[in-house]
Amino acid sequence: MHNSQGSPNTRSIFLYFGSLTLLVYLVAPEYLLDIPTSYMLKNFLHATAPQVSMFRLLTGIPMYVAFLFGMARDLWSPFGRRDRGFFLLFAPLTAAVFIWIGISRLSYQVLLIGMILAMTSFRFILAAYQGLIALIGQETLMSGRLSTLSSMFYQIALILAAFASGVITENLSPGQTFFLMAALAASIGLFGLWKPRSVLGHVYDQPQARGADFRGDVKRLLKHRAIYPAVLINFLWWFNPGLYTPVQFYLTNQVRTSDAVYSYFLGIFAISFIPTYLLYGFLCTRMAPNKLLWWGAIIAVPQMVPLAFVHSGNLALILAAPMGLMGGMATAAYFDLAMRSCPPGLQGTLMMLVSAGVMLAARGSDLLGAKIYSSSPAHGFFYCMIATTAVYALIPLVIPWIPKQLIATTDGEPNPEIEAEVMAEISDAEAAG
Repeated sequence: MHNSQGSPNTRSIFLYFGSLTLLVYLVAPEYLLDIPTSYMLKNFLHATAPQVSMFRLLTGIPMYVAFLFGMARDLWSPFGRRDRGFFLLFAPLTAAVFIWIGISRLSYQVLLIGMILAMTSFRFILAAYQGLIALIGQETLMSGRLSTLSSMFYQIALILAAFASGVITENLSPGQTFFLMAALAASIGLFGLWKPRSVLGHVYDQPQARGADFRGDVKRLLKHRAIYPAVLINFLWWFNPGLYTPVQFYLTNQVRTSDAVYSYFLGIFAISFIPTYLLYGFLCTRMAPNKLLWWGAIIAVPQMVPLAFVHSGNLALILAAPMGLMGGMATAAYFDLAMRSCPPGLQGTLMMLVSAGVMLAARGSDLLGAKIYSSSPAHGFFYCMIATTAVYALIPLVIPWIPKQLIATTDGEPNPEIEAEVMAEISDAEAAG
C-alpha cells in the first residue's frame, strides 16, 4: 500500500481522514459541551465553583483510562467490521445517551451520569479513529502527513467548538443542546457505512494489523521499546503549568484586560499552530523525523517565554501568534512519532495510551499551575513560565532513547529494518499463541 505523495489513493486518504477527524473532534463531549455544561451547572442548578470543577474531574474519568478502550478496539470487531463497526455501534449509542439527558429533568445527578456515559461511549469511537489512522499511517508510510492532517483538523475542530459552544450557551436550552449533540453524534455512524475501497480495501490484511490474544498483546506492548519515549514525550509536551488558568488570571487580574482578551489569546494561539503543521507536512517527505524531532523540540522549548514580557492585552494578542508558530512543528512531530511507535495490531492501545497521558498532563499541570500562580502574588506567573520551560527542556533529553531505525526514514520511504521487526514480532506472537 505504498503511495506516492500525489496519487489518487493518497488524496482519498486525505479526504476520508480530514472529514472524519473534523467530525470526531467537533462532536467530542469534552470540547463542545465543556462550556455549555459548566453554564448549565452555574446558571440553572446554581452549582458552586468547587462543584463545577469536581464535575469536570469526574466526567473526565473515561479519558484517564483511555488505553482500555484502545485495547478493546484492538481485540474486538463489532459486526465483523473492525473500526467501522465501532462507528456503527457507538455513534447511535452516544446519541441515545444525549437524547436521554435532553428529555430528563435537568439535575446535577442526571448531567453527571449522562456525561460520564457519553464520554465512555465516545471513547470507543475515538479509539477506532485513532487506531485506524495510525494503522493506515504505518501501512502507507504516511504517518508524517497524516499527523499533519490530524493535528490541523483537530485544531480547527477545537476552534469551531469554542465558538459554537458560546453560541449554543446563549441561544439553546439545555434540552435543545443535547438534542443537537445527539444529531451530531449520530452522523459519525455514517462512517460505519462508508467503506472507500482505496482507503480501507485491504487495510486489515497487512502485517501491521495482526495481533494476538489479550495476554499476548499485553506482553508485546510492554516489550515494545518504542512506546516508552513516545508516551513520555507527548506527556511532557502537554504538561504546561504556564498555560490556561495562570494565563487567564494573569491577564485579567494583573494586566487588567477584559475577560474576552483571554479567549482571543487562546484563539490566535490555536490558529497559529496551523502554518507550522503544514510546514511539517511538507518537510516530512524530504527529511527524516530524527532531524525534525530535534528541530521541533528545540524551537518549542521557549514557547511560553514571551508571556513573561506581557504588560498589555494588545501585546498578549500579538505574542500569541509567534507562540503558536513555535509549537506546530513539535506537535506534529510528536504525533508522527506515536504513530510510528505502535506495535503491530496494537495501534488503538498505544494511541489511546498517549491520549490518556495527554489528558492527565493537561489537567494535572493546569491544577499545578494554578497552585504555583497562587503561591506568590508578585512572581507566581513568572514561576509558571519557568516550570513550563523546564518541562519542555526535558524533551530533547528523551529523543536519544527513541529506537534509531524508527525515525530514520522520510514519509513514503520504505524501512526494511522496521518491516523485518514487524514480521518477527508477528511470528513470535503466533508461535506463542
